[in-house]
Amino acid sequence: MSTITIRNLDDEVKQVLRERAAARGVSMEQEARDALRKVTIPESKLQNGEWRLKASREEILALGRKSEHPIDLKALTDHMWDEGLL
Repeated sequence: MSTITIRNLDDEVKQVLRERAAARGVSMEQEARDALRKVTIPESKLQNGEWRLKASREEILALGRKSEHPIDLKALTDHMWDEGLL
């Protein structure tokens, strides 16, 4: 994640961010991040109109499940060596 500083921000803009943040129960910083994300990231990359910052419970649990198909690590690493990836 990166950090930016915005200088000479209009007082009215800051007040609107403060009010929107308070209405949503989030920090002003989070409201600014969400507003910037909304205007810069295409809708096609959003899920149900929302940017997903965290994995769902199901996605996290799926990480611990045994794969349906066995993984041949030797074949995978051999392929990566052949392609010059390692």
